[in-house]
Amino acid sequence: MSVGGIRAPLLRESRPEEEEEEEVEVLHSEEEVGHRGHPPVGILGSGDFARSLATRLLASGHRALVGSRDPTRLPGGLFPEGTELVSQMEAAVGAERVVFAALFPEHYHSLVGLREALAGKVLVDVSNADGLGRGAEGSNAHRLARMFPQSHVVKGFNVISAWTLQTGAHDGNRQVLICGDCPDSKAAVVQLAQRMGFSPLDLGCLGASGAIEEAPLRAFPSWQGPILATLLLFLFLYGYGFLKCVLFPYLARGQNNFYQLPLETVSQTLPAVAMVTLALVYLPGLLAAGLQLSRGTKYRRFPSWLDRWLGSRKQLGLLSFLCAGLHVIYSMCLSIRRAAQYSLLNAAYRQVKAEVPNSWVEQEVWRSDLYLSSGILGFGVLCVLAITSLPSVGNTLNWREFTFVQSGLGYAALTLIVMHTLFFGWDMAFSPGSYSYYLPPLFLLALVPPCVVLVGRLLLALPCLVCRLAKIRRGWESKRPRTPPKDQEVGTTNAVAGDD
Repeated sequence: MSVGGIRAPLLRESRPEEEEEEEVEVLHSEEEVGHRGHPPVGILGSGDFARSLATRLLASGHRALVGSRDPTRLPGGLFPEGTELVSQMEAAVGAERVVFAALFPEHYHSLVGLREALAGKVLVDVSNADGLGRGAEGSNAHRLARMFPQSHVVKGFNVISAWTLQTGAHDGNRQVLICGDCPDSKAAVVQLAQRMGFSPLDLGCLGASGAIEEAPLRAFPSWQGPILATLLLFLFLYGYGFLKCVLFPYLARGQNNFYQLPLETVSQTLPAVAMVTLALVYLPGLLAAGLQLSRGTKYRRFPSWLDRWLGSRKQLGLLSFLCAGLHVIYSMCLSIRRAAQYSLLNAAYRQVKAEVPNSWVEQEVWRSDLYLSSGILGFGVLCVLAITSLPSVGNTLNWREFTFVQSGLGYAALTLIVMHTLFFGWDMAFSPGSYSYYLPPLFLLALVPPCVVLVGRLLLALPCLVCRLAKIRRGWESKRPRTPPKDQEVGTTNAVAGDD
């Protein structure tokens, strides 16, 4: 409202016509403030991603200017209501500062005529790489920066899908990776991403654009190592069971056990893999604690292989849960297969032939009930661990709660699974018949890593080690003399020689 409009009621009575004019003036001023708060954004391109961008921008209160080489060929209703379909030049000129390049890199040459219109503006490249290993200088963002030297190129919004843009950040990944050489331009894109409901992450200068463009092309980068390790472990243990229970009996006695390969051997291998994999989740933490105790400080980096191992614990835990779940399903199917029915009939026939009225064995009854009960409890705790590893659940826990679940319940699950295996084996570990062909039973091999982890955890629970480790992790360092690096030794020697 103007100053005269404010003073007028103090001097004279206002007429209805003047009041209407004042109301219209107030509405126009509010619209101008709204446009200044949410400037128009240009989009070069009219594909699926451009349509999704326009949808999200309109929902965020921005004007969306979609520039096409031929706006007249776009069918009606393709873009949401409120989108301004204009030419590429009009979109570049009409955008206040930010312009999205939402087209494939092979069509960048069609934008050359917009250099003057895009000068001084922020040009956001949303493209992905065509392949891996091109390097930073070969990225699409660098190519765009060379084509438009007077524009400020920012890489971003390529790691989210068109569906996420349309539905909003609530149904997809909220993180948006951003990089660029101009801090003010990146700040403008960061502010825009926040208005759209996303969480921008600044990765630095435009040199990081190559890694950002290749990020959507990498298939499960954090899962490759754990999956490979679990697969190799499964193949080793499955091969061990095949040799001991199938191949060697066939070669030695002509006993045909090949029918066990599809179901029974897999069912015996899966719990062993689950148990060893779960032990591998907690073993690197014990190794890290041992290194800190031996070094007397927390300010020295762990070896690179230990860092990678520590970073793979979540994936190893979920793979352990997968193997345990498959073992549960396989175990329930063992009793309904045809081989189990034949074995039951043969056992009943032998019992009748031997005139045994009651085959009840108290020890075997206790054994089966104990190992089934401990196995069910262990799998239940594993389910809790798997659920809390989900970001939507883990983010609701504070650090103390998350540590209790992932560490306390994790060791409880490992203990229950070890008990399940021990009850299953019962006295078979001491029976000479279990070591046919001089090979120990499979469950005995799988018990070694979990037992090592549990013993190591008990040792770290000793008061003397607990207190020392707590002091180290709070910044305390041992006062014992350290061996200086070689370059420091040489520098000291040279300094002494120079003084002489």
